Amino acid sequence: MIRINLLPFRAARKKENIRRQVSVFLLTFLFITVALFYYNSSLSGQIETLNTIKENKKKEIKKYNKVNNEIKEIKKKLNLMNKKIDIVKKIGENRKEPVILLDTMTKMIIPKRMWLTKFSAIEDTVTINGIALDNKTVADFMTRLQTSKLFTSVNLKNLKQHEIKEKNLIFKSFDITLIKTSSEKEEIKKTKPGKVAVKKKK
Repeated sequence: MIRINLLPFRAARKKENIRRQVSVFLLTFLFITVALFYYNSSLSGQIETLNTIKENKKKEIKKYNKVNNEIKEIKKKLNLMNKKIDIVKKIGENRKEPVILLDTMTKMIIPKRMWLTKFSAIEDTVTINGIALDNKTVADFMTRLQTSKLFTSVNLKNLKQHEIKEKNLIFKSFDITLIKTSSEKEEIKKTKPGKVAVKKKK
């Protein structure tokens, strides 16, 4: 009977299998390493790109913040300038208002029968002091003030009779307080000296 020794063949086959497994493992490890390297490089590239975009955005934000600060400064200067302009306008109106208001009062007096001796205007209150020949003249003057629509109320605070015996003259002194309407200033702005509309009693 012939006997064949298979041990060397089996050992060689086993070595071949081991070699093949090692090769597969090495190739797999190499593939995974290459893949991880490529993926890492790709992520590094993306991170670098994002960092570049981030830096650019920071620069833009810094630039826009500077522009916004300049705009804010310009707005502050404009607001300050507008306030100064408003103050100048108000001063001009306040200087103009008493003159026109006095002219208005002058146009409302009864000619040759009454005269104004004192006139003052504090905010919405106007005080008039004057003299008249009789009560009717004072009443007519108050009626003109009421119909002018420049005042919400016309109040006679004081009415006294005076006599100058040497000249045989009797006259009335009066104090009238007026409250300006909310639209009085606008009316006065539109009113020019000498253009006061007064309704005369028939």
